[in-house]
Amino acid sequence: MSNQIDKETIKRVIRDNVKMLFKTTVEAADEQQIYQATAYAAKDFIIDRWMATHNAATNKKVLYYMSMEFLIGRLLGNNIINLCCFDAFREALEELGFDLNAIEDKERDPALGNGGLGRLAACFLESLSTLGYPAYGCGIRYRYGMFKQKIENGAQVEVPDNWLKNGYPLEIRRNDYVYDVKFGGYVRIERDPETGRDRFIQENYQSVRAVAYDLPIVGYGNNVVNALRVWDAEPLQEFELSSFESGNYHKAIEQETLAKTIVEVLYPNDNHYHGKELRLKQQYFFVSATLQRAIARHIKQDGDIRNLPQSAVFHMNDTHPTVTVPELMRLLMDEHGLSWDEAWSVTNACCAYTNHTIMAEALEKWPVDLFARLLPRVYQIVEEINRRFVREIEDRYPNDYEKIKQMAILYEGQVRMPNLAIVSSYSVNGVARLHTDILKEHIFSDYYQMMPEKFNNKTNGVTHRRFVLHANPGLAELITDKIGTDWITDFSEISKMEAFSDDQETLDRFRAVKRANKERLAAYIKEHNGIDVNPDAIFDVQVKRLHEYKRQTLNIMHIMYLYNRLKSDATFDMLPRVFIFGAKAAAGYERAKEIIQLINGVANVVNHDERIGGKLKVVFIEDYRVSNAEIIFAAADVSEQISTASHEASGTGNMKMMMNGAVTVGTMDGANIEIVEAAGTDNAYIFGLSSKEVIRYEQNGGYFPEDVYKNNEDIAKVLDQMLDGSFAEGDKERFRKLHESLIGKDRYFNLQDFDAYRKVQERIDRDFRDPDKMAKKMFLNMARSGRFNSDRTIREYVEDIWHLEPITPVIVQED
Repeated sequence: MSNQIDKETIKRVIRDNVKMLFKTTVEAADEQQIYQATAYAAKDFIIDRWMATHNAATNKKVLYYMSMEFLIGRLLGNNIINLCCFDAFREALEELGFDLNAIEDKERDPALGNGGLGRLAACFLESLSTLGYPAYGCGIRYRYGMFKQKIENGAQVEVPDNWLKNGYPLEIRRNDYVYDVKFGGYVRIERDPETGRDRFIQENYQSVRAVAYDLPIVGYGNNVVNALRVWDAEPLQEFELSSFESGNYHKAIEQETLAKTIVEVLYPNDNHYHGKELRLKQQYFFVSATLQRAIARHIKQDGDIRNLPQSAVFHMNDTHPTVTVPELMRLLMDEHGLSWDEAWSVTNACCAYTNHTIMAEALEKWPVDLFARLLPRVYQIVEEINRRFVREIEDRYPNDYEKIKQMAILYEGQVRMPNLAIVSSYSVNGVARLHTDILKEHIFSDYYQMMPEKFNNKTNGVTHRRFVLHANPGLAELITDKIGTDWITDFSEISKMEAFSDDQETLDRFRAVKRANKERLAAYIKEHNGIDVNPDAIFDVQVKRLHEYKRQTLNIMHIMYLYNRLKSDATFDMLPRVFIFGAKAAAGYERAKEIIQLINGVANVVNHDERIGGKLKVVFIEDYRVSNAEIIFAAADVSEQISTASHEASGTGNMKMMMNGAVTVGTMDGANIEIVEAAGTDNAYIFGLSSKEVIRYEQNGGYFPEDVYKNNEDIAKVLDQMLDGSFAEGDKERFRKLHESLIGKDRYFNLQDFDAYRKVQERIDRDFRDPDKMAKKMFLNMARSGRFNSDRTIREYVEDIWHLEPITPVIVQED
């Protein structure tokens, strides 16, 4: 394949692909067939660069970024942008009679992730490639993802997301990377006559075969192509005919069922024992396969397993991959003959950990009986790590049993995975300055006291190449016209735009870009929701995973309040506003699903009430994902970042909307603090309890939501409407549990922060009445967003934690 990427070559390759794949012509092909042919054409151009990257990384230290999810979004558009041939593809398709945007829409979002954790991982991979650092993203090739969200009668319905229905042309199956992963059984111990050491042999186990699939992650303009490596599970023996013939039909397909189950869905419901078991199987499955492959690569290149830290770093993206630690120990000792001390030295030098949450329920723990039954040898290793660490605690803090209670890995019948990750890693980082401070001062304060050198902060960032260059071409064109193209690979350059913040021509163009993006989103809403929205209204956006601490509840309560005022107060004047939500609730998270029902119930009433004159619209975007997020972020005027202070680790949607020129309304939580510092307090809208106030309430009590309810008529009316059927088609029971949770405990301080939130929203309304003033505020948010890009974050990880060297691929031209 030639390295030349020009319009005529692209046209020829697409024509050839259409003929080869579908036995038809371009003129007769439909858009799905053209998408497939175009994706394979892009893949042709990628392959030489991918191979060159692989060769350039030989004998280099490589990052293995371990994550349960990668929310990568559609790859075709992003990859051809980073190949610097987007215009050539667009023109080629135009001459073949097709629109590139329509062809991109035929790509299904790969269902490999769900929320901010997965999207961050995807941003990091793109930045690693663009900066030239060799890396693999390592996860699972889920067949159906988390789920595809449908909204039926206002309620979330989960259906399989069959993203592989038509195949995925950009992936490559790696039949040369196949490894067995074992579950269950028991461990037999025998003495090795040569070394005198005990040998641990797992027997009577079940096993599956892990097969690697690689997806290309293309760096911008530098010929680097790293891989997202996701593992599929296959049975070692697909069908046992002898069992079938003897009537044992279940036994005949047992291995196939085990393999299929492991990779079917992301985050299976773990409200029951079998769900917990499946989650642990998933985590061990991809971790074991990844480690086996990394060790095989190292042995081939070096030969001495003790030198593994020189060629590999395993970064655990949150607690899900923490089983990396004992599995690496098992492989080093049981498969490669290292002593415990040698294996521990290697493991500790290879493993690093990012914590993404302070929520107690998200700090993963496993019942000992489950863990030991499913991973018997791995559990033995965890026991020994715990025994040695507890001894360290006792030596350091004699007779301090509270330290042991807080810090032990095994305690009260549970394996505490964050504790294991901290003890075993050489680096532990938070993802925003406030989050890291809370980890050090509260959540992991005992560890910070004992091992402060491990702890550091790496504030998150997002890739502007996807969320501005690709998602907002109008804004990208304006930026390039004003400051050139260096911002594409160095987003700190965006600060040069601030020089134009008083230039009326630039601000007028900026407003025109925002208006066009709002028209695009309005068209999407009309097509998918059947709702007419006014592009001249304020687009107020809250799109993120549905969780109580993120306080979609506070947002919808305020909307109910506005609706009540519009109906009851003839003097109440508000600018037209469209409140836009997008969120998935975990399948087993009933309260979150109840909140979705409330949002849609309010929308159903408000959007059909002609008495309010179109002043208020509520839209819930079904099946929120990367491809529609790109449209939403570009159109946002107001970015809702209203989590309970001290509960959001960082947030990244706040960064994406800031880059696209939205103003933040939020609490001083997560990365909001740093966003406000960058944008300036005059260009953000902050309200609510501080993190210290929240923590004080949580530790000492003193908050009584029922008193707030009794003493605030506006809140009382909103909460009473949850019980009178106003937004539930007369059903007075639909929102009773939500109502009771707010009055009874209100764990996330919705009622406490309501009045402050209402007042800051009134300030937003006043400021938007001066279009020039707001245009400058929004423009300055964009111009001051340079710090919040993932290239900056990755440079900090490389310098402080990973210590990688950049590579320069050399593409070998074929004769």
